[in-house]
Amino acid sequence: MGIRLPQPTPAACAAVVLLTLVGTLGAAHPAEATASRVRLGSTTDAARTSWQGPAFTMNGDGKVLPASMTAAIDAIRGGTGNLDVTVIAGSAPTSGSATPECDTVMTLSGVNSCTSWTLPAAADGNNSQVNTDIRNAEFVYFAGGDQCRYAAWKGTALEASVESVVAKGGGSGGGSAGHHINSPVVYDACKGSVTSPEALANPYDSSLTFTTGMFEWPNYAGVINDSHFTTRDRMGRTMAFIARAVKDGRTTGGKAWGVGVEEGSSLLLDKNGRATLYGKEAYVVLGDHQPEQAISGKPLTFSDYKIWRLGAGQTYDFKNRPTCGYYLRSVTAGIPDANLYSGTPPTDCGPASGTTLAETENNDTRSSADDATITTSLPVTLTGSMKSTTDRDYYRVSFTAGQEIGIRCDIPGAYDADLYLLDSTGGTIDRSVNNGPGTDESLSFTGTGAGTGTGTGTGTGTGTYYIELEAYEGSGTNRYSCTLARS
Repeated sequence: MGIRLPQPTPAACAAVVLLTLVGTLGAAHPAEATASRVRLGSTTDAARTSWQGPAFTMNGDGKVLPASMTAAIDAIRGGTGNLDVTVIAGSAPTSGSATPECDTVMTLSGVNSCTSWTLPAAADGNNSQVNTDIRNAEFVYFAGGDQCRYAAWKGTALEASVESVVAKGGGSGGGSAGHHINSPVVYDACKGSVTSPEALANPYDSSLTFTTGMFEWPNYAGVINDSHFTTRDRMGRTMAFIARAVKDGRTTGGKAWGVGVEEGSSLLLDKNGRATLYGKEAYVVLGDHQPEQAISGKPLTFSDYKIWRLGAGQTYDFKNRPTCGYYLRSVTAGIPDANLYSGTPPTDCGPASGTTLAETENNDTRSSADDATITTSLPVTLTGSMKSTTDRDYYRVSFTAGQEIGIRCDIPGAYDADLYLLDSTGGTIDRSVNNGPGTDESLSFTGTGAGTGTGTGTGTGTGTYYIELEAYEGSGTNRYSCTLARS
């Protein structure tokens, strides 16, 4: 006798058909990732007519470093008001918070909002809402991930939007892949990552691919960024990147600079081109001649890379690139010299400690200037304050013929002060008049003459000159600090 099975109800039949249909459609057309947006903080963008940047953060790993990010935010907002940040990522985090960068940014002073976008496709660079959020922001941070995804946005609206943020006095930055994309020559890793031994063994290995002409920030020309620098031993591959840039003409003047930032570290680049290291260490590597051998399938030979190692708080002037303070390392037939990450500079920039001169009032005229006459005893630090809104501080100095001098003034947030270099008759040779309280000033000068007030930054003979600090806006007892050093 057969067994009669219960007949399915019409509803059950419909459910089976629906599940089968969904499964079939899912198998034939897998869901594609779409752009996603999360905003933290205020739902209304900050409104302001002018900003005091640009400023840039170049981080050795994907994390936002609070100290350097705070410094960038303060530089852009001039120490007052709030700004908006947009974070761009090519893929969502695989664990933890969906907005790790914004989580950190929102703990910092001066932040109105932080909007995080995940953009998995190249076409997302033309997403109208993405570009609206970028253009309304004052800082754009590229998260860690895959710089090849970021390079695919070259030529899209996103590129122009980020450039507009910098142009209005905002900033840009990023960590790891986001650090790579912020240099004018980008190692894009579109054919896979390369190690130092691989790059030195064949600087034309198929995995050495580059994107140029995307972001070209002020004072940062000729640079190739690299990240996770010391931990992953990437000095060798940066040397190969530099050799390729010079050999292939990706930079001008036959020179290329590698900027390698270690994990947990960040270079803050200000609007005057001065980079300050936050964290452990970073390296600037210069190749200033054609490689002796850079041929496909053969190991690299390149002599005398000039390397600057930066420790916490140390600086590198990308506007007036130094000609001292480096050590030398070479690569011969694919084998680099020992001790790539440390060395004794064969050239120096003066005594490490230097001397300090504090102003003595009344020094408000050239005739009453404080005597800071120098010849070779650099660096010298001059300190004082803008005690009133009409205060002027003068310092008398002496430069010898051919001396290349950099003058950097760190201005406190209580006031805005301008820097002038005058010849012996009071004529202006050069000046730095950046706007905003707390905005630093800097200039460079070659002492080739007596100083005739040409305004070119170069005098006409050895002689006496004057450094003038002039109150432009505000006053206070907080002290400025001006450092004179060989550049």
